[in-house]
Amino acid sequence: MRKITITAVLLTTLVVVLFYNSKTERSEIESEKDSLVVLSTFTIISDMVSEVGGDKVTAISLTKPGAEIHGYEPTPSDLTQASKADVIFENGMNLELWTEKLRASIPVVPIVTVSTGVKVINIRDDAYAGKPNPHAWMSPEQGLVYVENIRSELTKLLPEEAEYFATRAEKYSEQIKAVGERLSVAMDSLPENNRVLVTCEGAFSYLTNDYGLEEIYLWAINSESQGTPQQVASVIDTVNEKEIPAVFCESTVEPRLQNEVANATNAKLGGILFVDSLSSEDGPAPNYLALLEHTTNTIISGLTSN
Repeated sequence: MRKITITAVLLTTLVVVLFYNSKTERSEIESEKDSLVVLSTFTIISDMVSEVGGDKVTAISLTKPGAEIHGYEPTPSDLTQASKADVIFENGMNLELWTEKLRASIPVVPIVTVSTGVKVINIRDDAYAGKPNPHAWMSPEQGLVYVENIRSELTKLLPEEAEYFATRAEKYSEQIKAVGERLSVAMDSLPENNRVLVTCEGAFSYLTNDYGLEEIYLWAINSESQGTPQQVASVIDTVNEKEIPAVFCESTVEPRLQNEVANATNAKLGGILFVDSLSSEDGPAPNYLALLEHTTNTIISGLTSN
């Protein structure tokens, strides 16, 4: 009889635990669904969504800070996460070709391209010549296009919050404009003979276009074929010829080859630039505005210091 009683107690306990866990999971899902769930392909877009969406939106980034987004491979857990979203925001312009897997796996979740309407700058070199450079957010002016696209899409999904989104988008846009103006003044301080930006990836075409810099890079787009001996030799020749004082690399790229350039010239490695990903919260670029300021300050410091 005692054995039956103990078994009964254990079964009752198990049922209570299962019920509690099930209730907790349902509560978490219901809590999450109190807001619009927006899954962005990478951290920068997700940060923009958070700024515009406020507490009406749950902004989630598919990739984590520091991730290389060009060749990212979605995992089964990514697909599960994506299936729970109300909408997915991508950059487009051939940046995240892997979103095709998301489209095929979860056709019911809409995917919106937030770079629509930017003034496209085409890639000039390599196998990608003539294709859009996808890094338009590196221009504060083009960043405003992203913000407007995000506001417009959120308004379509939650029309009752149109005024809320409009107010937040306007305030955020003013902040981006203010950063752009500060960066313009700072970049103007660079001497004419030091206005050449040498990076690993050609991810700064929009920034250099805005601020009148010449852009040199080891490779056009991060890929498996990046950093050939010919590419490295060409950049070394250019750095020597133009007497460029500093070269740079991005936070998502191993700077080994750019170190080779620095070692073969009189240039130094001027610092790490953020472009494809935000930093961690305690890093130098935890949000889009900080990313723009940190990257620009790093460029100026590298090109002006002895």
